[in-house]
Amino acid sequence: MLIVDDEEAFCHLLKKNLEASGEFKVFFAHNGQDGMTLAHTEQPDIILLDVMMPDISGAEVANILKKDEKVSDIPIIFLTAIIKKEEIGIEPMRRIGEYRYIAKPIKTQALIDSIKETIQGKG
Repeated sequence: MLIVDDEEAFCHLLKKNLEASGEFKVFFAHNGQDGMTLAHTEQPDIILLDVMMPDISGAEVANILKKDEKVSDIPIIFLTAIIKKEEIGIEPMRRIGEYRYIAKPIKTQALIDSIKETIQGKG
């Protein structure tokens, strides 16, 4: 799994919580360019991608990755503080267009469930 988010503390905490479940090996990058490089080198099962980053937006990263046949099949879930939990409703994850979104703050078990659903093609 790859996390791409410019908030370092958030990445470290998320990595710790997800790896503690024993189900994931987590890599992370703090900017879009490094995230795209890691997507190529690590070939993760899924990418958790922040929408707002200083160098390149999450939407731009997703568009670039989806046009690259080496990584285009990797599912992406956007993590965002832009969309509030109240806007998403009771479900932890919501699909907008072809992408899935999870509002920050994120509850670990809900995120794990959403990741599993997405990897299995159900989300």
